[in-house]
Amino acid sequence: MLHHTPLLDTIAAGLVAAFALGALATRARLSPLVGYLAAGIVVGPHTPGIVADTALANELSEIGVILLMFGVGLHFSLRDLLDVKSIAVPGAVVQIAIATGLGAGLGWLLGWSASAGLMFGLALSVASTVVLLRALEERRLLDSPRGKIAIGWLIVEDLATVLALVLVPAIAGGEGGDPWLALVLTLVKVAGFLALMLVVGRRAIPWMLEQIAGTGSRELFTLCVLAIALGVALGAALLFNVSLALGAFFAGMLLTESEFSHKAASDSLPLRDAFAVLFFVSVGMLFDPRILVDQPLLVLATCGIIIIGKSLAALALVLAFRRPFATALTISVSLAQIGEFSFILAGLGVELDLMPTEARDLILAGAILTILCNPLLFVALDRWQRRRDRVEAEERAVVASGPPAPEGPFVLLIGYGRVGRAIAQILRERGTPLLVVDTDPDLVDRARARGIPAICGNAANPRVLAETRPAQVRLAMLAIPQALEAGEVVARLREAKPDMTIIARGHSEAEVEHLLRHGADGAVMAERIMALRMAEMAAHSLAYQDKTAATAVVPATKEQPPAP
Repeated sequence: MLHHTPLLDTIAAGLVAAFALGALATRARLSPLVGYLAAGIVVGPHTPGIVADTALANELSEIGVILLMFGVGLHFSLRDLLDVKSIAVPGAVVQIAIATGLGAGLGWLLGWSASAGLMFGLALSVASTVVLLRALEERRLLDSPRGKIAIGWLIVEDLATVLALVLVPAIAGGEGGDPWLALVLTLVKVAGFLALMLVVGRRAIPWMLEQIAGTGSRELFTLCVLAIALGVALGAALLFNVSLALGAFFAGMLLTESEFSHKAASDSLPLRDAFAVLFFVSVGMLFDPRILVDQPLLVLATCGIIIIGKSLAALALVLAFRRPFATALTISVSLAQIGEFSFILAGLGVELDLMPTEARDLILAGAILTILCNPLLFVALDRWQRRRDRVEAEERAVVASGPPAPEGPFVLLIGYGRVGRAIAQILRERGTPLLVVDTDPDLVDRARARGIPAICGNAANPRVLAETRPAQVRLAMLAIPQALEAGEVVARLREAKPDMTIIARGHSEAEVEHLLRHGADGAVMAERIMALRMAEMAAHSLAYQDKTAATAVVPATKEQPPAP
């Protein structure tokens, strides 16, 4: 007997298609977002085959938006923004204005209204958090100066999106009255909501989370996190008539006040990811692929604004702040794509009749194509970086621009990220001669500023390896997290000096075995070291308790010294 279950059909079709196409996109070294959007196109009404319920998908996507904005608030770091505020805040604001102006100009050429053009341009100005973070993580740039600038830049864009989600409905005129009066009323309501959240929510939400954590029930804790996210978002909409997204964003921000914020983030992550996937699927269902054939020039113009207009604006702005060209190039490539927040703004614009569906289709087409192109841009950036490093290595002695290289035997440290910096500090405190090699010029400059000789380049490159003078290396330590790259470097070092002692790091048993096969004398796995250290602490604690207990039951005698 068949049952009509549109909700189950929509969830099942969306998730199965998203899994299959997301996996294919990942195998092709593309962002899984491409697969999720393609899954929406496959199960959408504009393509033959299975057609999911669009209305239900849109309702499910609302939950996805809430949890997505909740996650943004949960990971919002004011400290990261303040560290780079001098460049990220003015740079992002000006870049948003330039991109919005370019989009509005295209809208004007197409005969759209001013509001449609501005909304269209605003949607093109906001980059995807997911795509950017993945690209930076793959290149170990999250903790680098240019990575922090990119993240701070993105935080400003996220805040601008949240502000737009609040103000755009008010400026659109509300119920058809005076838009300026609606704007003032909206600001008053938002102020009331913020006051309530800062006075009451700032104390109540972390307190509630800590009380539930004290019960020791993981499922109850996860349920509490989701109840806070959805409850605050719905309460903000019903009581203050502000957007669900704003409520969810502030709920996440206030949860960071709790010491259990990391647990809240990790426990809610699976459900957030599932509904975020459904959000991207629902966006794909709205996309009509025929626009790629019917309006190819408009699609190219939209992509041009995103890839060329935004990138050149960011490049010029970063250079205007007298930052290195490599930093400016990294920021510009990072922002040459759009994603989830653009979809939210596009949906809001169509819902409020501020822009035509054609504009939404152009935004979706631009997002899909720029997300596809972004990895290629980063590959080009990586090649340029390697070529620049090679030229520098050929034209001058790279060490000469920094502190003098060690004269006698020394330790070669490859990688100056978080782990590398910790190793370098310990070695320097012990007076051990040290030479650093890293592919990131910002990290190399950072090492040199601390008086450590450093070479900029890939240690697997024969020219860079020759600069390290392998014959004088007593010990090589690889602090880079990429096991495949580290294995190649280990093999080169072993070939250059067979009796060299080489220690590397791995994140799994397979990575450790890979490094040992390539010639490493030892490979450290963080999880194993943590387990051993905790076991040692447990053994010392138990031994102390046993000794204390044994002392307590021995009767006092005259020969025994008095207790201290």
